[in-house]
Amino acid sequence: MCGIVGYVGKQKAAPLILEGLKRLEYRGYDSAGVCVAQGGQLEVVKKAGRVEILAKEVAVHRLAGTTGIGHTRWATHGGVTDANAHPHLSSDGKFALIHNGVIENYAQMKTFLARRGFTFQSETDTEVLCNLIAYHYGKEPAAPGQSRFLESVRKSLRHVEGTYGIAVLCLDAPGEIVAARLASPLILGVGDGEFILASDASALVSHTQNVVYLKDGELAHVTPRGFALSTLDDVDVSPVVDRITWSAADADRGKFPHFMLKEIFEQPAALENAMRGRFSADGSTANFGGLNITADELARVERFMFCACGTAWHACLVTEHLIERFARVPVEVDYASEFRYRNSPLDPHTLFFVISQSGETIDTLAALREAKRKGHRVLAINNAVGSSIAREADGGIYQHVGPEIGVASTKAFTSQLLLGAMIALYVARLRDLSFNDGVEYVNALKSAPDLVRQVLKQAPRIKAIAKRYAQSRDMLFLGRLALFPLALEGALKLKEISYIHAEGYPAAEMKHGPIALISEHCPTVFFAPKGELFNKLVSSMQEIKARKGPIIAIVTEGADLPKGLANEVITLPACHEAVLPIVASIPVQLLSYYIAVERGCDVDKPRNLAKSVTVE
Repeated sequence: MCGIVGYVGKQKAAPLILEGLKRLEYRGYDSAGVCVAQGGQLEVVKKAGRVEILAKEVAVHRLAGTTGIGHTRWATHGGVTDANAHPHLSSDGKFALIHNGVIENYAQMKTFLARRGFTFQSETDTEVLCNLIAYHYGKEPAAPGQSRFLESVRKSLRHVEGTYGIAVLCLDAPGEIVAARLASPLILGVGDGEFILASDASALVSHTQNVVYLKDGELAHVTPRGFALSTLDDVDVSPVVDRITWSAADADRGKFPHFMLKEIFEQPAALENAMRGRFSADGSTANFGGLNITADELARVERFMFCACGTAWHACLVTEHLIERFARVPVEVDYASEFRYRNSPLDPHTLFFVISQSGETIDTLAALREAKRKGHRVLAINNAVGSSIAREADGGIYQHVGPEIGVASTKAFTSQLLLGAMIALYVARLRDLSFNDGVEYVNALKSAPDLVRQVLKQAPRIKAIAKRYAQSRDMLFLGRLALFPLALEGALKLKEISYIHAEGYPAAEMKHGPIALISEHCPTVFFAPKGELFNKLVSSMQEIKARKGPIIAIVTEGADLPKGLANEVITLPACHEAVLPIVASIPVQLLSYYIAVERGCDVDKPRNLAKSVTVE
């Protein structure tokens, strides 16, 4: 969840590191720091707070070195203080280290080191690892031909229990960085006479699009002359250089005040990119080139299991509804964090899917590994080429929506809904969905971008609605069937960026407890599309209205809502039920965004949150 940047080259390291940290700040913004090797010293500057505070502090120092590391933190061990900010120095001053992850056995290591004279200035697990490296460095020299610096890091990591993405500087090797990863992303950018390490490609793409994705258990030894990869067992690894397909401009805000708003308005294009080239020539079904499963094998699947976290879990719930509705195959959805610790009975004919925008969500990655350990094939939906989940899954589907910087997911979520709907179609056509129904379904999916564009035109009106309810302390979101997960998603969006307490429920469950919250100060957002359950939804609205609860109704064209029942009405274009969840997500994204802005919240950097959850 923290942001890591490292640089080895000919340019001054500090400005490049700060630039990278600004691009990575969505991964953590409690504190930040840099360390540059220069003049026979490791110069460290670090501060609690945002990167802009660090930048002012760095400007006071003259950091001219051409090798350095930088970090922006999302606190795990220890509070948000200058002392707990990274980089951390070993007590002998010979090593500086930055770290993303959690070292679970740090307490035992700290006791061991303290008995041998090492001291500690912070509450973090990271400083313990830094001192352990110093311990091994001083314990014995490396064998002839080996780097003493590299070997001290390698030996130390063999004792670590937990997760890490690290970059280390050594006073005795001022032009070198040693980096390593285990369940925490790390990328090496290969430039023209320079190398950039980062935990996310957005930090390096303005300098190079050629990258090497480090795998779990790999170390990179980077020098001005080049780099070498090896494993914890000291086995050399031949690097594979990939190319990033998007540019730095894709990760900029452009004309928008926030990344979240930019990404909300990018959704029509993102949806088009997600389905481009993925329909059959006869227009009756979906095609996926990377599933690595034959149609015959898929037709024999008797049960689907979807695992994800947060917003992606909500996308799984919608996909569950569509697969069962159209393909008539049982589907189970589980939190990835729960699945790995439960002993769930698994039918041998179960096919697993995991969904993660970043492809690095640690609980989802662990669920993937657990399912594979039990002999199941696991497919993935993710947005990051080269990510851990993309590499370890047996097959999968890339979202192709470009970088998503806003912590609150928008375009990644709707593309997950789209791909879930396409999976439902593909499986249904292998069973009993007719050709004509398949064509109708495909045409509906193709219409989704234009339908979203229509809803986005209502942004000024939704902004006005948001202003009227921005000071609410509580809010309910209610829906049924495929729109119940949208109620969960709407509540999540509102609470994570505006800090308003919000809950999502199936509308029929409102009478079983949540109705106790209803008052004139607690608005309810209702998803009430025209259809067989519309009258039941109207009845639920009447019960809220009788208790003076304000109602924001999201309806589809043609829904005959009684006059005066809802305080606010947002009308969606009529559409196929497979597309409705995509279209219905837009109003609640805009509503949450504008409420947060009205309340003066930092939309792109909500408190206590980070974009990619890479620690348990």
